[in-house]
Amino acid sequence: MTMDEQVQLYKEDLALLPDKDAKMEYILDFGKEAGTLEPQYKTDENIIKGCSSLAWLHKAYDKGKILLEAEGDSIIAKGMLVMLLGIFHDRTPDEILAFDPNKLKEMGVMELLSPVRQQGLEAFLNVIYGYAKACKGE
Repeated sequence: MTMDEQVQLYKEDLALLPDKDAKMEYILDFGKEAGTLEPQYKTDENIIKGCSSLAWLHKAYDKGKILLEAEGDSIIAKGMLVMLLGIFHDRTPDEILAFDPNKLKEMGVMELLSPVRQQGLEAFLNVIYGYAKACKGE
């Protein structure tokens, strides 16, 4: 599934839900099922600076793909991270760099997030795009 297809899937799921509360519950459900990050990856270097809650992002580059693992300390952060990893995990740097992050707005989650949480999402994207550029050697 491409990044665009994953965004479309989330968008279609969210469109089926009747109101903001149901849409937020959709995100929270992802958070309830989120995995945990290995303790050795919960380092200051992996903290996503700018998130309203504590969140870590472990990045690796293997066989031409960017591999991501993440964990947040709030249920909303966990849910958003699961969704974002669904889009960005196991992609090439070129795929990530070619993806327009504005498409995330089309999913219908931005209006559910407080301005501070939107800043956290932006911080996540800055880390991902910066890492993709570094892996590509830009």
